[in-house]
Amino acid sequence: MGASLNEIKTRIASTKKTSQITGAMQMVSAAKLTKSETASREFQNYATKVREILTHMVASEISSEVSNGKGVFAMLNKRPVKKTGYIVITSDKGLVGGYNSNVLKQTLGMIAQDHEHKDEYAIFAIGSVGSDFFRARGMDIAYELRGLADQPSFDEVRKIVSTAVQMYQDEVFDALYVCYNHHINSLTHQYRVEKMLPISDLDPSEVENLQQSYLLEPSKEEILEALLPQYAESLIYGAIIDAKTAEHASGMTAMKTATDNASNIINDLTIQYNRARQGAITQEITEIVAGAAALE
Repeated sequence: MGASLNEIKTRIASTKKTSQITGAMQMVSAAKLTKSETASREFQNYATKVREILTHMVASEISSEVSNGKGVFAMLNKRPVKKTGYIVITSDKGLVGGYNSNVLKQTLGMIAQDHEHKDEYAIFAIGSVGSDFFRARGMDIAYELRGLADQPSFDEVRKIVSTAVQMYQDEVFDALYVCYNHHINSLTHQYRVEKMLPISDLDPSEVENLQQSYLLEPSKEEILEALLPQYAESLIYGAIIDAKTAEHASGMTAMKTATDNASNIINDLTIQYNRARQGAITQEITEIVAGAAALE
């Protein structure tokens, strides 16, 4: 019984240490989540304004030049899709619950359903988990980015983002999608596939009542030639920030669950320890009483 008591005490101490670690990790993830939510809100303000300006500038041309894919408006033009690019965003580490498995499982299923051959798609992997997952299945990765910061700057992701946009412009592929977990709240995220290229969500009706004039230098075409790729890059960057926010929320939830489970285990072990100790004391008293009775 003594050995059993010692074993239970050891398990309680070990579980308490684990609980302290997961509790600390939960607080760290909560702090990262707060920063990511702030960054996401700030980006949305920027993206909304850029979208408004861009829509206003191209509104009169959307129905005519875009349909023919002329000049700078080629990025707005839908062309026959022979090859598709996918930017898949995962984490670099584990301990984030079902965050990665949700993205990878659904993305893999989508690719298997939509494509029969490897040469019909290109994968851009952001996050070590996704990179290792696709490589393990023999799937070619056009570009990968590992070790992304908890609060990524645009400079940090500029190369993979600009590479994807440039490959679209060079007609290496004809459509570009981003696959990631969209952050809803601290407890919920949702798998999302967003079409980034061609840019097809600009709606002239959104700016019908916008009374705004622009002084353009050097020219409208030259400005759009720079602005359209930057707008596409900013959309991809926004998805990365959104995915990072969902990652921190998932990590916080996973660590909270682990901490709560550890607390339940400690309570159960404490009850078990007290019962075992009570049993040991009762046995000792019984032995003493029996010994005293034998001496009488």
